[in-house]
Amino acid sequence: MAVAAFLLAILTCAYSRVLQVNQTTVALSFLLAILAVSAVWGMVVSVCMSVTAMLLFNYFFLPPIGTFTVSDPQNWVALGAFLTTSITGSQLSARIRKEANASDSRRREVERLYAFSQRLLEAGNVLELLNTIPRRIVDAFEAGAAALFAAGEGEIYRSGPDTVQIGSEQLKATTAREEPTIDSERGLCFVTVRMGVRPIGSLGISGVLLSRQTLEALGTLIAIAMERARAIEGLTKTEAAKENEKLKSALLDSITHDLRTPLTSIKASVTGLLSDENLSEGHRRELLTIINEESDRLNQLVEEAGEMAQLDAGEVELSLRPHSVREVVEAALEQCKNILGERRIEVRMPEGLPPVQVDLARAKEVLVRLLENANQYSPKSEPIVISAENEGKCVITSVADRGPGIDDLEQVLIFDKFYRGRERRFEGSGTGMGLPIARALAEAHGGTLGVTSQLGHGSVFHFTLPVSPVVKKVR
Repeated sequence: MAVAAFLLAILTCAYSRVLQVNQTTVALSFLLAILAVSAVWGMVVSVCMSVTAMLLFNYFFLPPIGTFTVSDPQNWVALGAFLTTSITGSQLSARIRKEANASDSRRREVERLYAFSQRLLEAGNVLELLNTIPRRIVDAFEAGAAALFAAGEGEIYRSGPDTVQIGSEQLKATTAREEPTIDSERGLCFVTVRMGVRPIGSLGISGVLLSRQTLEALGTLIAIAMERARAIEGLTKTEAAKENEKLKSALLDSITHDLRTPLTSIKASVTGLLSDENLSEGHRRELLTIINEESDRLNQLVEEAGEMAQLDAGEVELSLRPHSVREVVEAALEQCKNILGERRIEVRMPEGLPPVQVDLARAKEVLVRLLENANQYSPKSEPIVISAENEGKCVITSVADRGPGIDDLEQVLIFDKFYRGRERRFEGSGTGMGLPIARALAEAHGGTLGVTSQLGHGSVFHFTLPVSPVVKKVR
């Protein structure tokens, strides 16, 4: 009101004392001021301003000036037209202002709905989604509190402990309603969460009043998100079941091939020992040796399966200490000396390599399995080359052979449990778990294991180990 009075006073003083203008200019100036005020402060202020402007126009600008008397009947018409025009213009301006505010409010609600819908996609499962939705609504719409009733679970999920004003009974009753409920006095909103025509829950919000359209959109978004999360969970379980079946099939295939072979040898040797009491001492010792070797092979298979299970479950504890890479290489070569036999091994390591933070026994096992793999799949006459280099925060150790190489497809598959190369699947004594165990051990150290290969030219397996933060003299 003070601004309106100030504007009228300024215009009246300017036109009555400073500027000499006709009555039409004065009336139009007053009308513009009234429209401007009505656009900002609404209808009540503009009506009061219109009446005041009419009185000022009559007193200062219509003869006889200085009185409220109107001598000319046409001036009555002018005053009536001025008042009608100003009030009508104020109504239109106020209506435009109201619609603009409503449009702006709807725009903000749509933006918040969009942001809320984006956040709904972050949840990974139904339980996480149901716990997240009330908090997301409070954040997105600046509400005081929110609560979600999931009919399927029979549970109410709340944004926090301060949601007692959203009653449980009212939430459950809302599930059966067709229309949203807006309680302006208490600042509460309730809407049914409906998937198509099927109600699956309800939503209650306090501290903010949303439009019916927004509440219905919220209910639909939440219903779609819940159904989507349930579908993803179902799909995930289905995929997990399929992968489990694949693993079982692979394990069965491995057992069929890798367990039956030593068992057959053991059975044949035992049968020979039992059926012929007149075996020579040399023949008897040979059969006993077969039993011993094949038993060791079975024991190795069981141990590898157990170790792989522990690695998959994250149950392997590492005793990390700073060691030089040369220590790891020497320990691996010492363990593999019987397997490698007379094969030539070339070790190429520069001086001054930093120590690595490893469990020596486990890091040695990575290298042992790579050496066994290179020895099995490359000609005995060709050397195996072990090299190492510093790459900033890690040391890369490589094992290179001159075998037949691995094609691009198999370079990915060889790290799968129980997988053996197509060309060597029924040759040799491998179990198909060596490389998966080696990769799991490298990753347990915080490193990686990979392969670079070219058909006909051999393969290079390389693994990284983190540099130790502890300064240790490297021998």
